[in-house]
Amino acid sequence: MKTVLKVLAAGLLIAGAGVAATSPRVGEWIYHDGGQLEARLYGLHSETVDIGEMSLAIYRGGAGEGRETLVMLHGYSADRQVWPRFAKHLIDRYDIVIPDLAGHGDSPFVSGIDYGAPAQGERVIALLDALKIERAHVIGNSMGGFIAAHLALRHPDRILSATLIDPAGVLAPTPSEADRLIEAGQNPFEVQDRAAFDRFYPMTMHRAPWLPESVLAAVAQRYIDRRAALAEIKRGFYHRDMLDTRLGEIRVPVLLLWGREDRLLDVSTAPIWAAGIPGAEVEIFDGVGHMPMVEIPEAAAARVATFLSKPRT
Repeated sequence: MKTVLKVLAAGLLIAGAGVAATSPRVGEWIYHDGGQLEARLYGLHSETVDIGEMSLAIYRGGAGEGRETLVMLHGYSADRQVWPRFAKHLIDRYDIVIPDLAGHGDSPFVSGIDYGAPAQGERVIALLDALKIERAHVIGNSMGGFIAAHLALRHPDRILSATLIDPAGVLAPTPSEADRLIEAGQNPFEVQDRAAFDRFYPMTMHRAPWLPESVLAAVAQRYIDRRAALAEIKRGFYHRDMLDTRLGEIRVPVLLLWGREDRLLDVSTAPIWAAGIPGAEVEIFDGVGHMPMVEIPEAAAARVATFLSKPRT
């Protein structure tokens, strides 16, 4: 079955890129449906889970008796599709759960609800409850790292460990390029046209994987269409519920990963996290930007696997 899926995925991606190289409509199909097909190749399937307040779209895979659960949380404006190429290196050992957080991906945006990191963390707890998962390791990137840190702080009885990948949540000694733009009143995530997207996209990764023009056009259109929603989500979490003075209260094991070339959250923040959290492990990846799990998925997953395999008291 996997061989058939691989052939289909390759054929669909090639056909989509070749037949309509610049069509956003085809690019959207490749990104969304082709992305789900790729996730299936790695053993991840799509589900929708009712958590009471709303339903969350998730990827789930690797479930097996006696396996620990690993929850992966994407960043602001991203979705669950940033994780499958990373998750495939861990799915043989862990029960994997990858949600689209509220307001992102295939999970609904609802104007007026709380999009702060603590509130998003409580939705993750509600998701674990709905899946009947008592405890889990959590990995988060950017805003997802901020949420993961709040989970570790607020729910040490539910969180086995936290891996924070270029996390938000602490003020940077050196403002990033994105910080400077936001301070000037220009949120690079709020894309009004394709030119703005073309300025923004290179900021997200130093080693961005190749994408057909049609997919880039589709992703750009997603940002344009979601501009108002993303602005509201940002107001909910940006520089709110910050953790600068509370890092020492985090008692679960923590691994901190950062890309040295990060243009969205400056690497100068890593020592603040490392000094504040007792016993935190730190790894800085040279030549990598804001999303190591996308840019170097195998190496990033290997580092996480080493961390997770250590005996815990």
